[in-house]
Amino acid sequence: MRLTQIRDFIAVVECGGIRAAARKLGVSQPTITKSVRGLEAELRVQLFGRNARGVALTAPGRAFFSRARVAHSELRKAEEEAGEVGGSSAGSVTFGVGPTFAALVVPEAVARFRAQFPRARVRIVEGLARHLLRSVLDETLDFTMGLRTVAELDPSLRFRPLYRSELVVGARRGHPLRNARRLSELSAAEWLSTSTFDLPGGPVERLFAAAGLPPPRLAVQCESQNTLVALLGRSDMLGILQRRTLAAAPVLQEIALAESLPSVTAGIYTRADTPLTRVAGAMAKAATAVARGLARTG
Repeated sequence: MRLTQIRDFIAVVECGGIRAAARKLGVSQPTITKSVRGLEAELRVQLFGRNARGVALTAPGRAFFSRARVAHSELRKAEEEAGEVGGSSAGSVTFGVGPTFAALVVPEAVARFRAQFPRARVRIVEGLARHLLRSVLDETLDFTMGLRTVAELDPSLRFRPLYRSELVVGARRGHPLRNARRLSELSAAEWLSTSTFDLPGGPVERLFAAAGLPPPRLAVQCESQNTLVALLGRSDMLGILQRRTLAAAPVLQEIALAESLPSVTAGIYTRADTPLTRVAGAMAKAATAVARGLARTG
């Protein structure tokens, strides 16, 4: 089994077809076809089947892909690290980031990192932790920064907490309910539900349940912090967000309730069994320093 066969196989899966994979890799379609067929012959299984949209993984193909992608990623990292030591490579890092980290941590962290590694390639993928964690597991991402979920952590992952953040009820400035002080006064309002905090049932439902109140009307559900802020700022909906997010959104104000809201923990997820490369470790260290600076300033 050759590394190029694994590379070609992964490209076909990720691109959705042989033609697109050949275009991505800069080789001919017959070359990709021959490579994949040779891999199938060696494994003695059929990896792909045909469908109306091109190719699709068979059951053996799915099983092989889950392992092959991790193995290929490790080999790519080993190649890069060897190149760094030999002076022929500047290295690269690919990491995921949650919405709050993207706004508050990434700009300064990347600036610090690039001062140390000016030639290194950096790729940033924004999303929610529960989506990005799959990419950490298969090593598509070196690590991801986001909020700690309440669900039990996969044993293949490690979470390093960096700071805690308060949650608040946010609304547009001048909202009719801006002077409310009890959660019960907000029961008739429309709420924007977000799964940003990865809490079972959603943070709004959990908040009302903890107060012994029936859940309010959830008018909109979204998973984008930018969309959340924009919608709250242009409607009479209410939402739950981090205090740091509220402070950075001049169109919003806090509805200061007597009830205390829970806090959330932000940190870095990595694979438990795979050390970061030197370059990825430097990026994680820069992000850690910036995030812990946020913790000190509240």
